This record gives sequence, structure tokens and C-alpha cells, in this order.
Amino acid sequence: MNATTLLERLAAYLPVLLQGAVTTLSVAVAAIALGFAWGAVLLGLSLRRGGRGLLPAAVRTYLSFFRGTPLLVQLLMLFYLPSAYGLDLPPLLVAIVALGLNSAAFQCEILRAGLVAVPAGQIEAAASFGMPPARIFRHVQLPQLARAVWPAVVSEGVDVVKSSAIVSVISVADLARGGRQIVAANFRPLEVYVSAGLCYLLMTGAVLWLGH
Repeated sequence: MNATTLLERLAAYLPVLLQGAVTTLSVAVAAIALGFAWGAVLLGLSLRRGGRGLLPAAVRTYLSFFRGTPLLVQLLMLFYLPSAYGLDLPPLLVAIVALGLNSAAFQCEILRAGLVAVPAGQIEAAASFGMPPARIFRHVQLPQLARAVWPAVVSEGVDVVKSSAIVSVISVADLARGGRQIVAANFRPLEVYVSAGLCYLLMTGAVLWLGH
């Protein structure tokens, strides 16, 4: 195989792969942000009344479902269920929401672990000095929670980038779909998917570098 010809083909793949990579990153970033915000809300709801009551029970059911079922099934349910009732959602929106809802279940537990890691004695000591709960959270719990959960949050971000490859099944023009379109045109799966894999590696590497 001529090296020059190979490089020319790889250069021809590049625009499609880059366009798909931009879509992948956009979906992943939006899903991570949604997952973090919704995960924090879920954590707050789960702690109401000491974890007893209807809302905490509903949160536990949510976490069990999204952590215990395949992401692909969740994506397809969210894509086809609204259309069964005459509501057609844009595939890109469905992809972001599905990944975000799934990530929220994991980020909720990450945040919970960080909250538990703060020694109870520090909270009691702050309260004994008359600090209100909001200040205790901001000045005592939050800094320690952030340090404790950051590595796990970055790891979850990497997982979301990799998991986003499945959104191609609902016709989102991401990196994985772009690779499949190129393969359908030239029947050279090895070099195309190796190129796509390197693009994913660069994106996850960038997430890890930014996290560091």
C-alpha cells in the first residue's frame, strides 16, 4: 500500500471526522453540564427528611433505573416514547437529554460520596460557633467536597464522551456516524475506525488534561 495514497485518503476523511467530533463534543459537554446540575438536585431531594418520604424514594427509583439499565435502551425509549404520543423531538436534543439524565444518576452518587467524606465533627464544630447551615456548606463542606469528587467527575466526563458514540443510532451526525458513512462509501473499515478511535482518544485526553 502506497503511503502517499493512504495519507491522501486520511486527509479526505478529516473534514467529515472533524465535523462529527464537534458534534460529539457539543453533545458530551451539554450532557455533562446537565448531568451535574440535575445530579445535584437529585442529591438534595434524596436528603430531604433524612432520606425518608416520597421524594427520596422517587430519587432512589430514578437512580436504580438509570444505573441499572443500558444507556442504549434509555436513549431509544426517550427517542421513541414521545413520538408514540405525536411529539417528535429533535435527535440532537434527545441525545443530550438521554446522556444527561444517565450521567445525573452517577454524578448524584459521586456528590453523595463527597458529602459523606466531610467529617461530621467539622460540621458540628462550625455549628457550635453559630455559623448558619448555608455558610457551613459554603466554607466547610463545599471546598472539601469539590476536592474529593473532582477526579470522579472528570472520569465521568470521559465516560460520557465515549458513551456518546451510541447517539449515532438515532441519526445524530456525531463522530461514530461520520465514520460509518465513510466506510459505507469506501469499504475501508480498518483505517477509518482507527482514525475515528484516535479522534476519540484525543478528545478524552483533552478532558483528562483539562481536569488535571
